[in-house]
Amino acid sequence: MDRHEKKRLRDYIGTYLDVSSARLTDDQATFLSDFLDEYNETYRGRTFTRTRSRTGWSSDGKYTRSETLTDTFTDDVGIRQDYEFQDDDGQNGSSTNVITDARGILNWFETAPRSCPRPGRGDGR
Repeated sequence: MDRHEKKRLRDYIGTYLDVSSARLTDDQATFLSDFLDEYNETYRGRTFTRTRSRTGWSSDGKYTRSETLTDTFTDDVGIRQDYEFQDDDGQNGSSTNVITDARGILNWFETAPRSCPRPGRGDGR
């Protein structure tokens, strides 16, 4: 890809995502461009939820924590991450994070659930 094409892709990506601190390889720029092209049809409104349980130790002894992580593709281009936990000793909490930058989207896809389609492929892998 020549630098004019890469600049065009970066400008396109920048209309939807923050690219100010992202250095993108040619493959990453193409990946994000495909993601943006497919966003409305493939991603918008889709939700992926993962649950897990783990044990830990505190000053009061051993406890079990149940965690729920929910990732939702928002109406505007981005991913909202909701995290909730419940400990068997009654402690609980939650937090929310919204990813709207190019590097954050790329990082999310590195650990995304297998059932999430990949841009440019649409095959769920």
